[in-house]
Amino acid sequence: MNILDAVILGIVEGLTEFLPVSSTGHLTIGEKLLGLQVDDPSVTAFTAIIQIGAIAAVLVYFWTDLLRIATAWCSGVFSKARRDNFDYRFGWYIIAGSVPIGVVGLLAKDVIAGPLRSLWVVAAALVLWSFVMIFAERVAPQQRKEHDLRLRDVLLVGLAQCVALIPGVSRSGATISAGLLLNFDRVTATRLSFFLSIPALSAAGIFQAIDEADAISAGVGWVPTAVGTAVSFVVAYASVAWLLKFVAHHSIAAFSWYRIPVGLLLIGLLTTGVMSAT
Repeated sequence: MNILDAVILGIVEGLTEFLPVSSTGHLTIGEKLLGLQVDDPSVTAFTAIIQIGAIAAVLVYFWTDLLRIATAWCSGVFSKARRDNFDYRFGWYIIAGSVPIGVVGLLAKDVIAGPLRSLWVVAAALVLWSFVMIFAERVAPQQRKEHDLRLRDVLLVGLAQCVALIPGVSRSGATISAGLLLNFDRVTATRLSFFLSIPALSAAGIFQAIDEADAISAGVGWVPTAVGTAVSFVVAYASVAWLLKFVAHHSIAAFSWYRIPVGLLLIGLLTTGVMSAT
């Protein structure tokens, strides 16, 4: 992988990580178009590691909120009198909601890095999950706000996040859809999706950086990986700001008009042999 490849993939990651279009799916397509072997361990590790740049963008964007939540959580841990604070409970919600994907991700890591890294999987997921997003938008009353969150709600959204381990589904598409189906308004569902992304994507990136360090050194290389991560940070910051403004007034089902044609086009390219699945 050269520096230009890393820049392109960093842009793709930053643009798609938080939009409900699947960053892993788009990175897999991008890597294939750049002539990279998508199921190569170093390429798989690169895909996970550059997500750290996107997570850094969330940390910066929501710094005030995160500092307030962390302060309330730490205070509540050591003081029973301060446990009525919603931010204290929300801190626990983020931790609890991140457990499912941590467990599933570890148990299924070989499948995620192997068979699921197929463009057939990406194409099918892009199309099929679009209908879930459309359904969620059509049936959800969106009456609940952030302070209405309960542990059960966050655990269910955390379970939905596990579905996003399938490339093409989209982590934000899965979690926002789940939030809508639990009757939360779109902005609350989107904010929760951002907060749950922090432990999940940070852990995945750090784990891959440690576990596949030798593969990165021998394959993609650490300089392109660092460049891709830095680029993803800059682009993701702009994406986060844009998405929060967009969902305040628009349905996430609008992204289906992009997801479905891309998925169908990909199916056509794979069927005709223009592109190979791995």
